[in-house]
Formats: sequence, C-alpha cells, structure tokens
Amino acid sequence: MTLPAPDRFDAVFAALSDPTRRAIVRRLAEGEANVQELAEPFPISLPAISRHLKVLEHAGLISRGRDGQRRPCRLQPEPLVEIAAWAEHTRAAWEQRLDRLEAHLRRTAEQSQTPTEQKP
Repeated sequence: MTLPAPDRFDAVFAALSDPTRRAIVRRLAEGEANVQELAEPFPISLPAISRHLKVLEHAGLISRGRDGQRRPCRLQPEPLVEIAAWAEHTRAAWEQRLDRLEAHLRRTAEQSQTPTEQKP
C-alpha cells in the first residue's frame, strides 16, 4: 500500500517517534534480520516487537519476506530518502528567507543611520 506523500510523511514521522522503532531501523540499516534477532536487545515481548514492525511496515520503512520458515525484515530506504529531500528543500527555503530578512534589516539600519534631509 502506497500512501499519498503527506500521509506517508505523517506515518514515517509517527513510526520514527518511538525509540524502539528507531533502534530497529538502525539495526536493519546493517542488513536484514528476523523478528527474533530484532527482539534480542529489547526487554519486551515478541508480540510487542511484532506490533512495532507493523507500524514500520505501514509507514513503508520495512518489508517482510518469507524464506521458508524464516520471515526476514528489510529496510526500505525510499521513505527516508523522500524525507531527507523534503528537509533539504525546506532548509534551503528557510535559508533564502533568512537571507532576505538579513538584507532588509541591513538596509533598514543603513537608512536609519543616514541623516534625513530637512524640508524648508
């Protein structure tokens, strides 16, 4: 299921808001792993890990395959790439706005420092 961009971003940010899910994403960045392997570092149950995986899967951040009895999870980096592009675009837009504000403030300061001409 592919969500529209705004909904997908909401789902990705919501998924990454949890420290356990962020740790799972970091682990999967190293390579695929099954649920048991992903659960090892956490003091929570396998069903709880499975719920975290469902959230990550819904956000499009991971996929789960089937290899016989094994169900490996894999990181899907596309949503992270989209968010990085969005963040870069937003950063660039804000930098342009701040540059324009700085130039305006500089002009205003220069104008206030020059003596005004008095009218007769």
